[in-house]
This record gives sequence, structure tokens and C-alpha cells, in this order.
Amino acid sequence: MSLTEETNTRPPIEAEMEADIAKFEEMLADYQAGRIEEDVFRVFRLNNGIYGQRQGGTNQMVRVKVPYGAMTADQLDLLADVVEDHSRGWGHITTRQNIQFHFVELAEIPEVMRRLATVGLTTREACGDTVRNVQGCHLAGACPIEVLDVTPWAEAAYRHFVRNPLGQRLPRKFKINFSGCKTDCGQAMFNDVGVVAATRTFADGSIERGFRVYIAGGLGTTPFPAQALEDFTAREDLLSTIEAVLRVFEQTGNRDNKLRARLKWVVDQLGIDEVRRRIVATRKLLPASATWPGGVPEVVEKWGDKPAGVADGVTPTVIGQGTPVTLGAKTDYDRWVEANVVRGAANGTVSAYAWCALGDVTSTQFRAVAAMVREFDVDVRVTNRQNFVLRDLSEDQLPGLYERLTAVGMAAAGAELSRDVVACPGADTCNLAVTQSRGLAGAIGSALDEAGLAEVGGIRVNISGCTNSCGQHHAADIGFFGAERRAHGQPAPGYQMLMGGYVGQESIRFGQKALRLPAKNAPEATVRVVRQFVNEKTAGEHFHEWMERMGGVSEVAAGLKDLDQFPTPDEGPAYYVDYDETGPYAAEIGESECAT
Repeated sequence: MSLTEETNTRPPIEAEMEADIAKFEEMLADYQAGRIEEDVFRVFRLNNGIYGQRQGGTNQMVRVKVPYGAMTADQLDLLADVVEDHSRGWGHITTRQNIQFHFVELAEIPEVMRRLATVGLTTREACGDTVRNVQGCHLAGACPIEVLDVTPWAEAAYRHFVRNPLGQRLPRKFKINFSGCKTDCGQAMFNDVGVVAATRTFADGSIERGFRVYIAGGLGTTPFPAQALEDFTAREDLLSTIEAVLRVFEQTGNRDNKLRARLKWVVDQLGIDEVRRRIVATRKLLPASATWPGGVPEVVEKWGDKPAGVADGVTPTVIGQGTPVTLGAKTDYDRWVEANVVRGAANGTVSAYAWCALGDVTSTQFRAVAAMVREFDVDVRVTNRQNFVLRDLSEDQLPGLYERLTAVGMAAAGAELSRDVVACPGADTCNLAVTQSRGLAGAIGSALDEAGLAEVGGIRVNISGCTNSCGQHHAADIGFFGAERRAHGQPAPGYQMLMGGYVGQESIRFGQKALRLPAKNAPEATVRVVRQFVNEKTAGEHFHEWMERMGGVSEVAAGLKDLDQFPTPDEGPAYYVDYDETGPYAAEIGESECAT
């Protein structure tokens, strides 16, 4: 039985899910009958993964938790049915390894939840002031350079914290992330708790595998880098350490001001040394608590956390932000193999990315990936760059896999290349967004393709429709966040461009502001910067290293200043209409459900 098949046997999953659904039905009936106030019902549905949309009325977004991205073929097939029957025919992969779909009628939510439960999927605590989806590196267990396979550890954290009374009404949301090595493909460095597998060496030369725990990271309007809790956390102490962090946050988080309620603001107020002291003191006394997770979790003992290891004589594929991919092959298949296949695990298997444009997956594509999982008898996970990765493949399966991906439009050489633009849903559905970030992402991808730059390796472009960084623009080589502009007396869609963000090697640097741009000029700005990077970088040089060598963000941005110009509405009417819109631009911001 594969690990993803085992995730369908989480005990005692069926009774708990049915209780969730029955409670939702009860609360929905009371709300519709006027017995429950709007504010109370909003908090309840958010805690159950159901967001309102900017369209208002009874339109809802349903967010499905996918712990550490692991999915089964049955789950993929079920999602295909759900998006056809209850949504608009496609779903969206988020940067936190959730899958969400929109325009679901509120009255249909219990039925959707019940259908999801038949394959072990839940929306519980996918939103709200709760412990959100537990993320993990999508190559965990298949990565040739990992220290530990963090799969069972992420599973153990998911099991311990979902429905846990400690996490039902937190001051604000709480995010946990696992990476199997310092490359940090899981992006642990901007989470409330970021866990990175590590080792320590004793005087006798023996080596212990365990973790380094980072705390109080976050993005949003004010990004904070996560800071190390202690030098090393032993395996038997990990879950109790995470619970201690959660308890300190629950006790000290700001419940009066949601804008300063995350754990990063607790550190800002109390100082990192005091927060560390409280966490360690809390952990020491946890054995006396009824919730103490205690030692190495059972699921870790059962599944094992031995690292994948490196095959003899094989040079592992370079992974992580800044991967210097070079496509020298001529055929589409060879280029896909060079860009999308990861090699080097000791058992000789390989992993291959299935590219999902803009993070979108149609019902046809859900079913196609499910069929691939069954046909090739492999494992599949959702990535934090909004793609799928199929793992445990053999080399001779790659041509057949490529053929099937090509048939459903998922075979572009995309992973770790410039065409793999990440975007939040933006003003398509989000109440807070002021711009159509998805439309811009598509336009940037097209512009890079037309310029012959869509397959440049080692560069990431991320877009958010507002300052809140759901598109993680702070952590990208080139980032954009939406902003209303005014030109010639009229409102117009615009973006703030950032450059130089980087996550890896147990460190994080946030992108620096470059300049503001009309939305319609952002693709050209991206093309210019990527072309300059390609022409001037040295072998293996990361984008942020090149940027500093060129004189910093201000020097690189100097070549773009002509793009921060709006023509008059008569000269350039398109500048006053956002992507994917037909009428004049207007920044319409609704009530924030992300901040409630």
C-alpha cells in the first residue's frame, strides 16, 4: 500500500467527518431561518473551509485540505465530479497545497462535503482562525538530497491538530510547513512553524537526524522571516514542540486587532528571546497535559521516515529556487524531460511534473491524472507552485506519461521555468483583490513565450491581486501586487513590482520594491528584466545574486522607468480596463473574510 493510499485510512475519519457535515447542516438551517446572526455563521463556515466570494449572494468558494499535497486517484476522480456538478468545471491549486473551487451554491455545501468525505477529503479548518493545511515538500520521500522523509511527520501533525480543541478559535490563522532538507522546497521559512529536517554530530562522530524548527514567519502586507527556535529538535520532541508554539500563540496573540494578530506580531511585541523561553517552558510541562502528543508518532513508526538516498553514480537533479535549468534538447519530449523530471533517488525511480497553467485543473485533467496514477501505479502530490508531481516512476514509463500529459495540455516544460507564473485568484473571486492577477499571469506567460524567454530556468514570477501576498509575491525573483492607480483623472489597474525574493538554504530574503507600473506594462517589464538576466548572469548565478552584482534593485529598475507612464484614456483606452474585464476599471473591495 502506498503512502497516499494510507492517507485514506486515517482513523477514525468517517465518524468525525459525518459529525462535521451534520453540524454544518444544522448551522446552515438555523442561519437560513434567521436564528443565527451573519457574523456567527461566517466564523463557523470559515472554520469549515467555506469562503464567500466578491460576487456576493450565495456564491461560495470551497477549499479542500490536501495535507502535504498527497492525493489518491479516487480523490482526483471525485474532484472532477464535484467541479462539474457543483462548480464551473475546474478547480484551482493554491500555493498552500489546497484545492479550491468557486461558485458553489451555499445550499449545496453539505452535499459537496459529504461527497468529499467518501474519499477521505475534508474542508475542516482550511480557512478561519485555525491550524490551516499542513504543508510539506512535494518531493518528500522521493528527493535524493533529503535528510528525512517528512511525509509521515506532516501526516502526524495533520492528525494531531485537525479538530484539536486548542486550534478552534485562535487569535488568527496558524500555518505549519515541513521541508526535508535545507533546500526548503516546502518554503518553511515564512510560516508560523517551519520544520526543516537536519542533523547534529556528536563528539564520537555519530550523527542524529532530527529537525530545526523555525517560528513566527509570515508574508502578508508586512513580511517577517521565520527565526530559529533552538539549534536542534529531536524527533521525539517535534510534535510537542509544535503544540507548545501553538499554545503560546493562543495565549499571547492579539485578539483585539486582527491586523496584528499573527505569531510574528507576538515576537514583534515580546521579543524572540521571551517567546522562545515561553515555548520551551510550555513544552517541558506538556507531558502533564491530556493533549501531549508524546514521543515519535505512531504513523512515523508505521510508515518510516528514512530518506530516499542517492543512487550510486547518479548526479541528483538540482532542485529549489534558482535551479539553473538549461534546455539544450530539440524535441518537445526531451525539453520536457530536462525541465520536468527529477532524478537521483537511491531506488532508481524518477519524478515528473505535470504543469497546470495558472494552477487550474479541469475535470478532464483531474480524471486524466487519476488514470495516470492507476496506469503507472505511482504516487501523486500537489506542489506549492500549483502543479502536480507524479513520483515513483520508472525511466521507461516517461514516454507514455508524456504522451498522456500532452493529450490533456499538461506537458509544457514548466517546472522551475519562467513560464511557471504563480498567481492568486485575484479579483476574479476574492473580495480583497483590486486587480485581476490571473489575467496578468496569463499575459506575462504569453509575453515571455513570444519573446523566446518562457523556458528560462531558475527564475520565479509570483503575482498577488492585493498587498496580502496570497500569491507569495514577496518570495519570488520577480513579484507583483495589485494596486489602484489614478491617471488623467481616472482610476486604472496597476501593480507594484518587486525583485530579488528568495527562499532556500534555511534563509529567506524578501523582494524589494522596484517601481509601480500600469497593469498593461507589467508583461513588458518582466520580459525586459528576464532578458537582461539571461544576457548578463554568470553560470549558476541566482537572480538575487545577479541583481546585487548589477547594482541592486534600483539600478535594474532604472531601465524600466519609461514603463510607468499612462497614456490618456483616448490614446490608450486598454490601460483603463483590467485583464479579463470588458468595462472601465474600478477597485471594488468587499468585506475581508481573510481577516475574520
